[in-house]
Amino acid sequence: MLAAEQVAKALVEHKGQPAAIAQTLPQELALSGSWTARGIGAIERQLDSVRLPSQAAFADGSRIEALDTTGAWLLQTLLQRLREEGSDVTLSGLRPEFAKLLEAVAQHVADPADKPAFATRRPPTALQFIGRDAEARLEQSVALLAFVGEAALALAGHIAHPARFRWRPILYNIRSAGFDALPIVGLLSFLLGIVVAYQGADQLRQYGANIFVADLVGLSMLREFAPLITAVIIAGRSGSAYAAQIGTMCVTEEIDAMRTLGIVPMDLLVLPKILALMIALPLLTVFADVLGVFGGMLMARAQLAVGFGEFLERFLKAVSVTAYLIGICKAPVFAAIISVVGCFQGFRTKGGAASVGRQTTRSVVQSIFLVILADALFSIIFSALDL
Repeated sequence: MLAAEQVAKALVEHKGQPAAIAQTLPQELALSGSWTARGIGAIERQLDSVRLPSQAAFADGSRIEALDTTGAWLLQTLLQRLREEGSDVTLSGLRPEFAKLLEAVAQHVADPADKPAFATRRPPTALQFIGRDAEARLEQSVALLAFVGEAALALAGHIAHPARFRWRPILYNIRSAGFDALPIVGLLSFLLGIVVAYQGADQLRQYGANIFVADLVGLSMLREFAPLITAVIIAGRSGSAYAAQIGTMCVTEEIDAMRTLGIVPMDLLVLPKILALMIALPLLTVFADVLGVFGGMLMARAQLAVGFGEFLERFLKAVSVTAYLIGICKAPVFAAIISVVGCFQGFRTKGGAASVGRQTTRSVVQSIFLVILADALFSIIFSALDL
């Protein structure tokens, strides 16, 4: 194949007569001239009109002066079309070097997998669509597990050698993912506390159990709502930012440049984000606990006439330290899920800007799904442990 290409390349420079096709007899074609990218312009319109009888026919290639891959492809396409129309055409007289090149090109012309997609592609059936989707999801799951293992090994290496920790990126990510997220986390947690107290107010008032609004707000916010709503907000805010940042670096080939310089992307881009979010998310959860309970206190006073002192007194009796720690302990797990999925989807970005947006969307969807799934598993485990 290489020798044939070298011969063809050399023959491209040959300046002979343009390619020509002459039909000397009804069952015979005479091919001549330079069948190259420069020489085939003269016969492009003539090719569609070439016809041979439905019997043995011959094509004489002895007068072909030059042949490159473009001419070989055109010649092979012509012969294949004539054969499909029923003519048993045989090409003879071709130089040995030209014959090798034509044989190599014939393999690609005859292979349906190498034909243009618009000529052979058919819409997949429902079963094919399901199978391809399942295969893609399985491949992505395996790749995610491999990414988690790589991150774990990198973290173990940093723990063994603490000097390798990059504290500046870690502190920067704590600020961007933690401190900068305080306003939105606080606002939504405050509103969620108001909603929980407001929804329970009517039912508690019917039974004269107004004071138990502290139990409702305290346990629901500290155990479930505060960790979960904080994780969902961070998944949409920081997880998407991680995927977009790394994805853009992949598209602009900055990741490849880092590897060329001897910088490990896992050490510089992934581990600082994971560690920073595992530090920031528990602190944000504590902040969400405070604002959520405060929102519930305001609504309890407005709807149930439960004062702040009464609310806090009942709150301290109803909510144990265990319930508070359960919510805090979920946060590092949620943080690891969000950061790992965001970075993983960022590294899977290929192509251009559309791929960045697609992987960013996937990171948010998968992070929220896995966070809710992890929260459900926590509920089952804590129930089994009677916590």
